[in-house]
Amino acid sequence: MGKKKKAVGKLADRHSSNGRGQGAPQSPDPAQRTYTILDYRLEKPSFGIRQVRKGDEVRYEVTGDLSAPVPPIRESKYLDKKQCLEIYRWMLLNRKMETALENLYKQGKVVGGVYFGLGQEACSCASAYALHKDDWLGPMIRNQGSLLVRGFSARDIMMQYMAKAGSPTKGRDASSHFGDIEKRNVVSPISTLGDLIPVLAGVALGARLQGRNIAVMTYIGDGGQSTGVTYEGLNFAAVQDLGLVLFVENNLWAYSTPADMQFRVKDLAERAIAYGIPGVIVDGTDACQVYDAAHEACARARRGEGPTLIEAKMMRMKGHAIHDAADYVPKPLFEYWRKRDPLARFENYLVNAKKWLTPQENETLIADVERELEADRDFAVASPMPTPESAAGGVYCNPECHDIKTKYGVPKVRSAKSGIAISRERTVHLK
Repeated sequence: MGKKKKAVGKLADRHSSNGRGQGAPQSPDPAQRTYTILDYRLEKPSFGIRQVRKGDEVRYEVTGDLSAPVPPIRESKYLDKKQCLEIYRWMLLNRKMETALENLYKQGKVVGGVYFGLGQEACSCASAYALHKDDWLGPMIRNQGSLLVRGFSARDIMMQYMAKAGSPTKGRDASSHFGDIEKRNVVSPISTLGDLIPVLAGVALGARLQGRNIAVMTYIGDGGQSTGVTYEGLNFAAVQDLGLVLFVENNLWAYSTPADMQFRVKDLAERAIAYGIPGVIVDGTDACQVYDAAHEACARARRGEGPTLIEAKMMRMKGHAIHDAADYVPKPLFEYWRKRDPLARFENYLVNAKKWLTPQENETLIADVERELEADRDFAVASPMPTPESAAGGVYCNPECHDIKTKYGVPKVRSAKSGIAISRERTVHLK
């Protein structure tokens, strides 16, 4: 029997009844191809959600076993003590910032709604932590932790939700639609689900045309993963071998529709087979698993080997937005995932398992994060609202606005006459 392949899209020597490289080997069939979906999880939940109708009432019930013990954090192949502590701090800041935003909303200080990533902090923070400075990020509305890791402050995000003049959009947007393409390499979230995928693929293509292979990371939910533009963008990235790292955040609910009523495949990572790219599954509440998968996918992207689809399984612990109480979610499901809180699990890992933090050091770290957040919150609340006459500013580009330059330079080409390598770089001035 040949050695099993470790990449999706490769013809494997092992054949099995389930088509996933597992179980007893059967008679070889030259026409049959099998694929391996890497699965980092130490736990594979065995439950489902079904719709129950009683008269005019429609509700959901959980089927299966919810009594399994919480698994340990999987040891990272790449993270050291310092890096783990940094990710933990980002996760703490992410959680406490969203708690502060909820309170600000209840105080009437937030303009519009708020979208939370409660229970998804490990996925947002650990994934963005794997990016290098020259790589790019395209976050979704729940990936506020990734924005923190990428260099935005809590006050930036809070001012944004309060539509303050000092916010990244200077008060012109009251949600998370902001980025920074100059210094932080962050593309603004796009509300139309899936549209960030072709945009980030285009960023990777643009970098390649300038002679660089980079990693570009974005996210999509389990519901948004079924959109046509998701297919188009990921297929283009696959065909062109672009360095797209796509996190499919399977948080079990597309607004109020459970995953079991959205798609037929067991794991969304299996869809990677159709694109001919690697598919990986991780426990989205385990920061070490998330980072290792992101690290390997980013390294692959920088080598010019193309995209990777990573499915992070977890639970969205609040409704679609702050206005949604999530009454449609069965209470036992919340209890199951509350025991798997990513922050509590990582804290236990660092304090009790690895002993990289003493209880006193952990309390000091938490207090430091709270002091930073309190200062940022006070700054954001005290910041002024934009003036009426500033509303039209930044809408149209004028001759003094900005120059558009290549980010990484243009590959050198050889002169046909002299054979000397020259660079064809130019600057475009907007008018």
